[in-house]
Amino acid sequence: MTMNAYITGVYDTQIGELPHSSCMSLHTQAAFGAIQDAGLQPDDIDGVLCAYSFTEPHLMLGSVFCEYIGIHPKFCSAIQAGGASACIMIMQAAALVASGQCQHVLVVAGDNRLTGMSRDGAVAALAEVGHPQFERPFGISVPASYALVARRYMHEFSVTSEQLAAIAVEHRRHAGRHPKAHKRDPISIEDVLSSREICSPLHLLDCCLISDGGAALVISRKPADDTSGHRRVEILGAGQGHTHEHIVAAPSLTDFGCKASSANAFSIAGVKPSDIDVALIYDSFTITLLVELESIGFFERGEAGPAALRGELGLNGSLPCNTHGGLLSYGHSGAAGGMFHAVEAVHQLRGHAQQRQVDDARLAFVHGDGGILSAHCSLVLGAV
Repeated sequence: MTMNAYITGVYDTQIGELPHSSCMSLHTQAAFGAIQDAGLQPDDIDGVLCAYSFTEPHLMLGSVFCEYIGIHPKFCSAIQAGGASACIMIMQAAALVASGQCQHVLVVAGDNRLTGMSRDGAVAALAEVGHPQFERPFGISVPASYALVARRYMHEFSVTSEQLAAIAVEHRRHAGRHPKAHKRDPISIEDVLSSREICSPLHLLDCCLISDGGAALVISRKPADDTSGHRRVEILGAGQGHTHEHIVAAPSLTDFGCKASSANAFSIAGVKPSDIDVALIYDSFTITLLVELESIGFFERGEAGPAALRGELGLNGSLPCNTHGGLLSYGHSGAAGGMFHAVEAVHQLRGHAQQRQVDDARLAFVHGDGGILSAHCSLVLGAV
């Protein structure tokens, strides 16, 4: 089965502390970079999907962006699904081009969360994730919510803090091979365990970064004459899964919507987890990635932690994972954080990942989740 949708252009900006950036400047830089990478002109774009911004919030951010760069697409919308936004936008773009409604859809996200927001502003914005009646009045935070998941997973599957730390260490090792990564200095398991405790059992280095940056992709119908010179990357499968919004309403602290979203994506693509050459999976916290690796089916229950300690998520491991460094070390700037995963997947499938290239990577899995493991979207991409 084919979805008749291809990723023809990708680009991400510099990542990290960008004091002269803005939400719209990052969107624009990423968008023009992706359009150029696709061998297109801005007027060729007839569909636009963007996400949301904390520094420049607007009810119609897609329209604001199109106005800002002076394009007039046939389709324009903004999607707000937290860390799942990027994958959901790609899935929506694939549907638009496969159905013939658009020829080239631009998906773009960016924010200057590091330099454009105060610490208090960031905390206040993220507090909106909590349930207004049953969570916020009691002071729960996003890290505390993920700590609940971590504690439950430790209880049921004997996960250790050292295993979680090994995930952070491997991500930093990956980031050290990427010239754009926000954090590249090596860290050790001891560094993670001795870093400041944010919410037990999660330490500072178990948590994602806060960065400035933007990223964009162009999704197109199969071009009759591809002049970009890049290896084609096809969207082979996509799926979503939703079990709850607020952690207080989650039916389980060990089973989440990634199980359904990935199963749908694998089924449509006609592949299984063991076929995947490289995985790019949302890693807002070390526990996020561990849970999803097992729910998606890359490892059995209780096996992802020991695998991380053995180096199985490394470049030469059984499942190279987040080879750019992920949210933990590459960078996290809101909805663009999930977009970085998709950009890296395309680099890997094109064979353009340089020092971090996975040998003969032909199939990539990309996953995003938003909220507290709430909204999930999975993609299977293939080099053709």
